[in-house]
Amino acid sequence: MTETTVNSAAKGVAKSSAAMSERSKSRRSLLRAAVVLIIAAGCYEALARSGYFAPALMPKLSAIALTLIAMLADGSMIEHAAFTLYRVMFGFGLAVVVGLPLGILMARFRAVEGFFLPLVSALMPIPSFALVPLFMLWFGIGNTTTVLIVFYAATFPMMFNTWSGVRSVNPLWLRAAGAMGADENSLFWKVIIPGASPFIITGLRQAFLRAWIAVVGAEMIAASDWGLGWVIFDAKEFLNTDVMLAALVVIGGIGFVFEKLVFGSLEKATVQRWGMSRVAKG
Repeated sequence: MTETTVNSAAKGVAKSSAAMSERSKSRRSLLRAAVVLIIAAGCYEALARSGYFAPALMPKLSAIALTLIAMLADGSMIEHAAFTLYRVMFGFGLAVVVGLPLGILMARFRAVEGFFLPLVSALMPIPSFALVPLFMLWFGIGNTTTVLIVFYAATFPMMFNTWSGVRSVNPLWLRAAGAMGADENSLFWKVIIPGASPFIITGLRQAFLRAWIAVVGAEMIAASDWGLGWVIFDAKEFLNTDVMLAALVVIGGIGFVFEKLVFGSLEKATVQRWGMSRVAKG
């Protein structure tokens, strides 16, 4: 057996072991998530059965499940979720398109940083919900106001994390790449973006979280008859707690799916593939 054959076999075994290890980690992560959810559901059910709250205020899990199934079967919950997802993704997409390039420009050019950083510092602490009445006066009730509220809420964490990430790239990496003949384009795509990727992914996660918080709050006031936030607000008027909790279950389920399938996959394809997770952990 030649040395080349041995090396190839060793590489194959290493790749197979890495793949098995990754699958094992994924299974353990899902198992932990399932255990946590089961414990939380058990605690809720125990409290609901304790009699501390009236059944109308804290229905049992079986009642919530029946309500959710009924609303899924008649299509109403799906329609409401679709309207909310449209508003979230539209506003979130605009926030990424605006916030990501601005964050990079802020980190690369002092003039841009000097102009936008005070603006970000002043506007970021203002709750998006506080702007809903003002936006309603400017843009009316409907999708425009809700999408703009989501855009406002998601832009600043995206911009701030991108700015922090690009600024945190190790200068030694830049000097080493420059010494090896890398031009500005190569430095940007092969050093700066990979180096800032943990912060950028964190910015995406935070922006998506802020987008959901904003859209539910905005739909309670500014949306017209459609959306999960409107479902919660409308159900409160008629004391339909089971409907409110069913809508919350849908919101949580959508968030969980996005975290695992979208952001988790994006992190594996970028941060973990480039080895930046090990760097971030020190």
